[in-house]
Amino acid sequence: MAVTGCRFHPFSAQSFWPFVERNGLMRVRDPLADESLTSVFTELGLSQEICAQLGALWGKSRKVGGGQINLLVSHLLDTAAVAGQLWDFYLPQQTKRLLNHISDGQGRRFFMWLCAVHDCGKACPAFQSVDAEGAALVRAAGLTWVDRRLRRKRWRHDKAGGKLLHAVLGAEWDGKHTEWVWPLVAGHHRAFPSKAVLGSVEATGEHQGRGGWPTVQRALLDVVTRVMGYEHLRQVQPHVVPSRAEQLTLSALIVMADWIASDSRPGRFTGIDAIADVSPAGAKRRASAAVKSLRLRGGWGPLEEPPAEDLVRHRFGDRSRPFQKTLVDVVRQMPEPGLVLVEAPMGEGKTKGALAGAEVMAARFGSDGVFIGMPTQATSDPIYSQVCRWVAGFDEELVAQVALLHGKKMFHPEWKELWSARDGSPDAPFEGVDCDEFGMEDTYGLGGAVVSERSGPALWFLGRNRGLLTAFAVGTIDQLLFAATRTRHVMLRFAGLAGKVVILDEVHAADVYMSQFLTEALRWLGQARVPVILLSATLPPPQRRALVDAYLHGALPQEDVPLDHIPTPEGYPSITAAYAVEGRAAYICRSTGTWRRSQQVEVQWLEDVSDEGDVVADRVRREVTDGGVALVILNKVDRAQSVYQHLEASFPSQVHLLHGRLCAAHRAERTSACVATLGPGAQRPERMIIVATQVAEQSFDVDADLLVTDLAPIDLLLQRIGRLHRHEGIWRPEHLRRPRVLVTGAVPSASPLRVHPASEAIYGRYLLLRTAALVEEAVETTRKATSELKAGDGGWLIPAQVPELVAAGYGDDALCVPGIRDEEHKAYQEWREQEQNRAAAAEPFLLARRDEWSKPTLEGLHFTGISAREEQDLQALVRDGQSSLEAVIVRRVSGGYTALSGEPIGVHAEATEYAREAVLGGLTRLPAQLTEAARELAPLDGWRDDPWLRHFPAMVLEEDGWAHLGDYRVGYDSELGLIVRKTN
Repeated sequence: MAVTGCRFHPFSAQSFWPFVERNGLMRVRDPLADESLTSVFTELGLSQEICAQLGALWGKSRKVGGGQINLLVSHLLDTAAVAGQLWDFYLPQQTKRLLNHISDGQGRRFFMWLCAVHDCGKACPAFQSVDAEGAALVRAAGLTWVDRRLRRKRWRHDKAGGKLLHAVLGAEWDGKHTEWVWPLVAGHHRAFPSKAVLGSVEATGEHQGRGGWPTVQRALLDVVTRVMGYEHLRQVQPHVVPSRAEQLTLSALIVMADWIASDSRPGRFTGIDAIADVSPAGAKRRASAAVKSLRLRGGWGPLEEPPAEDLVRHRFGDRSRPFQKTLVDVVRQMPEPGLVLVEAPMGEGKTKGALAGAEVMAARFGSDGVFIGMPTQATSDPIYSQVCRWVAGFDEELVAQVALLHGKKMFHPEWKELWSARDGSPDAPFEGVDCDEFGMEDTYGLGGAVVSERSGPALWFLGRNRGLLTAFAVGTIDQLLFAATRTRHVMLRFAGLAGKVVILDEVHAADVYMSQFLTEALRWLGQARVPVILLSATLPPPQRRALVDAYLHGALPQEDVPLDHIPTPEGYPSITAAYAVEGRAAYICRSTGTWRRSQQVEVQWLEDVSDEGDVVADRVRREVTDGGVALVILNKVDRAQSVYQHLEASFPSQVHLLHGRLCAAHRAERTSACVATLGPGAQRPERMIIVATQVAEQSFDVDADLLVTDLAPIDLLLQRIGRLHRHEGIWRPEHLRRPRVLVTGAVPSASPLRVHPASEAIYGRYLLLRTAALVEEAVETTRKATSELKAGDGGWLIPAQVPELVAAGYGDDALCVPGIRDEEHKAYQEWREQEQNRAAAAEPFLLARRDEWSKPTLEGLHFTGISAREEQDLQALVRDGQSSLEAVIVRRVSGGYTALSGEPIGVHAEATEYAREAVLGGLTRLPAQLTEAARELAPLDGWRDDPWLRHFPAMVLEEDGWAHLGDYRVGYDSELGLIVRKTN
């Protein structure tokens, strides 16, 4: 049939359209260029009956269509039009290159077609019969079904669309392309089904449609194909099969376009119920207005590779340190995207070096932003501030595109300032946002009240699963781990990573359970060729190998390709780059000197395994009698609270307590105060003591004269030592001028070695034994140096010895300390068995199981997925150990309630917007032993209509100051934090 009314797309370097097809000249026109569907119907030679039936099929009922039915063909064209807008204003260059590669240069058109056909499965009886009003119109047009034969819940329109595409494309395309395209449609509602559903009873019966249904279904596909500028379906066939990870990214973009085009609010995509009113050009205008109104945008856009200059100095004003310059040089040498593993001492400037490297990677490989994953919420906050300053150097407007992704962001002052009203007017309510992963309508911590004039990221990104889709995101590493779980809508999380440079800090903090999700994520990122930078101060060699192997197994064409031995760094700091080129693994390994000299750290034992910590408190008291700054890091909250009380009695107002059972407001205030007082360039007090738990172990930029720490695995012990004499040019008391660490929480003189029970429960005995042996060796060298009047020559040389100490702590060599050596083998067997069990426990939740990784398509990805109940607490899913809950602590007083801070909140706790922040300041994580009893807690009655508070259980402290949970009495002290006492 001759094609009329077509326009040839002009050839240009920016927009290439192939003109030659196997069967002759391919005539193309701009997608969505037609002002009406009439010419398209005429070109296809559709009968009046088919045209009438296409004009009856509905896509959105009146209830969800903004008060008016939206025809199916209208919704499909709207979605295609949104896809075109996403291509123009949102998609990263890397994704555009992928789509162009798949379609032989027709990336934009092909992407629009994929999004257009996503809901083709709605053209079947199982869907069209759902709404009575719409069903009557369809039946009147001559398409019928038998209601009693339909089991609609068993045959959703997403599966129906997969079935339809599999059948139609199977007759037109090469089978290998049909097989990867149909799951994108079948899985666009949360999960990818197995191919078995295509042969189910529902797929072959009344649900899919008989009689005239196949004809109108094919006509629907032909219409949208022609509107996209193709003459027929054969011309749409891709030229390249993308990797499975790339398919996952494309599926997410289809979902994104669908969700935007499903917004039926006034000014967006209200229903169109007459076929005469549906036009491709009209859909284009609607999509343009909607995307502009939503303020959707990407990040950098195309970046020019920065010149070979001091990039750190250019971006941050600080002269590059040797390792930072080496890092940037290594990234410039990489011919392909890959993984860069950075190992450098604490305080070396890894974050700034990584951001400089990310800029080079983005320019070279087409990434449009960054995701920075930190181990905790507390460590995410300062990095968020740093990233905001960094992106401002590119464009001030980009600061508003930086998202902070964790559940306590509302306490971050810069985040609150970003979202404050520009004109000082009161907040207006906002609508149309569903729940995020924290169970709140308001992912960004806005308390459910925002107006369009705010300067933060587009409000569309506030919805559940969407946070990573912003151009620049800072949050906990959990965000990346979630993208490696077999959960519904996982594709959205993964796509948010796929267009970015991914930076993960403190990767050594991932235990064996979390590491299963981390390596799984790296496999998928490697297959999608996403640039990744991993940062660590201390990384055991086996963990280094596992991380690099995971990425390369994804990046290489076959997972079983043997990998060459990863080069071992010859110095410290070191940078190791790994990437795939021409089907083989390739490496770059560089070492460089540190910017500061290594220090001889004296190591001593301080024997004490008591919960009271009297010995620890007495020793610290003596050490700082004449002044100085001491940092005490203990492994149990109760032990830290007790030591704090002892020291506070001697040094009122000079002791600070920091741990995970403080309420959100107190923890944020104390962390900020400590960093402000003991951070770089701060005016230090004459005396100060910080008593903390593991929260002070990493990304805590304070400088201590003396460190007292419970025994921990060697890598974590070295992390804690990183706070000791951290900054240059600090005046210290004479007796504290040499860095010294006192290791407690153990009794090495006992046989067998005694260790505090809490430490063994957290870390296991084996790693503590090996660390104790290393500590004992250092203690002996310290003693020897002291006895020979060579103080300062014993202990550990830090950071120079960090790699060898970590390698020894996690190595296979037998321990040489009598007593410890005798029980090493038994402890190792127990530890090994526990590690294997923990790794196995994670496997059912991984995105792809071991025997599924080589699958070429997404078909069946969710065949046995994670239940909805498990998805409710994603953090518990990716972190091992006993789960714990958070509760908002409030106090009962005469006449009602107050927030934990004392702010009155009324008789029924009617927390006004003004008081909401004070109420949320009482958000506190409860210890694991309270989890079961705490499940009985619920929000207060006055919170049930509050968009934030209704999702938080309240723990009410009675007028005596205590609450009763199961077998425990629980209170809260403004200094000590949460107090837990067993009642029997």
